[in-house]
Amino acid sequence: MPAIRLVGIEKRFGPVFANRNIDLTVAKGSIHGIIGENGAGKSTLMSILYGFYQADSGDIYVNGKRQKIPDSQKAIAIGIGMVHQHFMLVENFSVLENVVLGVEGGALLGKGMDKARSELKRLAEEYDLRIDPEAIVEELPVGLQQRVEILKALYRGADILILDEPTGVLTPAEADHLFRILGQLRDQGKTILLITHKLREIMAITDRVSVMRRGEMVGSVHTAETSVEQLAEMMVGRHVLLNVEKTESKPGDEILSVEHLTVIDKRGVKRVKDVSFSVHAGEIVGIAGVSGNGQSELMEAVAGMITASNGTVRINGEAVDVTSKADALERRHRGMAHVPEDRHRTGLVTKFPARENMILGYQDQKKYGQGTFLDLGAILKETEEFMVDFDVRPPDPNLKAANFSGGNQQKLVLAREMERNPDILIVGQPTRGVDIGAIEFIHKRLIEMRDAGKAILLVSVELDEIRSLSDRILVMFDGTIVGERPAGASEQELGLMMAGIADTSGVADKAATPSADTVGAE
Repeated sequence: MPAIRLVGIEKRFGPVFANRNIDLTVAKGSIHGIIGENGAGKSTLMSILYGFYQADSGDIYVNGKRQKIPDSQKAIAIGIGMVHQHFMLVENFSVLENVVLGVEGGALLGKGMDKARSELKRLAEEYDLRIDPEAIVEELPVGLQQRVEILKALYRGADILILDEPTGVLTPAEADHLFRILGQLRDQGKTILLITHKLREIMAITDRVSVMRRGEMVGSVHTAETSVEQLAEMMVGRHVLLNVEKTESKPGDEILSVEHLTVIDKRGVKRVKDVSFSVHAGEIVGIAGVSGNGQSELMEAVAGMITASNGTVRINGEAVDVTSKADALERRHRGMAHVPEDRHRTGLVTKFPARENMILGYQDQKKYGQGTFLDLGAILKETEEFMVDFDVRPPDPNLKAANFSGGNQQKLVLAREMERNPDILIVGQPTRGVDIGAIEFIHKRLIEMRDAGKAILLVSVELDEIRSLSDRILVMFDGTIVGERPAGASEQELGLMMAGIADTSGVADKAATPSADTVGAE
């Protein structure tokens, strides 16, 4: 008897089919992968299974019994738990308080908490999920926070676990440990549904994998009988180049120089600590690190979005003011372009049409008109050209940015910045939330830009992306650059550095020397 059987599941949002006639069978005691491009419908399908959405038609069977799942409470009651990509935790609560939240066991908390503490200890030992129940969640690293989410689901009696992009915020070592935990859960009879865009993870951990495309299920295969290349082709419907093809870099003049940069946030926390590095023409310098280790603040200070408390930034040898004012426009005038990490928060105005988003930050250029009025014809013509060049679909300059898919929104931002012929491009998370076909396209364009003699500073939490694209790799931990590695550095070595293990390579340059703050943290 399968743990899950979905029959003829359909879901519409207006005229759009998110799921069309979906059949899916998940064996009990297995790890089953669900993959697909952006908009393929996999998250919608899992949301139906967990009670967030109701299917328009179709049947759900759990352990052989037909079920109606009107909400997540019902899902939990029949043994389904979900670990979300963005953790659902109260950060200033303890581990124990988060685990029992919503199932406290009555008005008098003492007895319920004692019972929960005992059960938490049992679960931690049985599934190798050991954690201090009194620890405050916000003080835990993300790997342990994810462990709390898994414990929450198990505490509520979950036999079926849905995990949505579970390794997006983990180091390679943390991801390996998570896979060992999932393997133990499977061996104990739990059933796991794994949503991920990382095909190598699918190959490493799943027993079976189902592929969705454009709202339909295009196939399910035993993982041992397929390959990364075959899965990618099933997802996209065509052959996909998975490896970045590039020649050896030929660095030229120094374009960007950063010296002793320190950034303190509004709460007085030092986010970037005395960081120094440089980027030359014709090279891609990647910054690797687990999210939250200062990469975002470093990039924003260099790009002129926030001020630094100390340090110097030079573009083509000329210093720009980084401490007294945040001035992104000045950086643009000096030849810098910036693709921000969060396209919704700082890359686009989603209520504006594509044509207006395509000139944001550049609207003062004479080619778009002078004085009070903009030249709409010139803007439309250039937007159409950019959209064709970057394969933005649909290529409609008048369509609101909110109505494009995530991948096409990202292409809008990339086109706006890369087509300006900058000397230095700062690009953050270039393929975040982007499907495999668009990833291939974006990587090609970045390499073309490098080969044209441009300097590129790349920030990404995707270690495969950093390793594939970068000519030099800097690793950040706790606000400092703890080491530099050449292209081709191993995932294991970079992963250790990302986790705060000191660089022992003997590199003598300043960028490779941990600060006292970092050493203390280790």
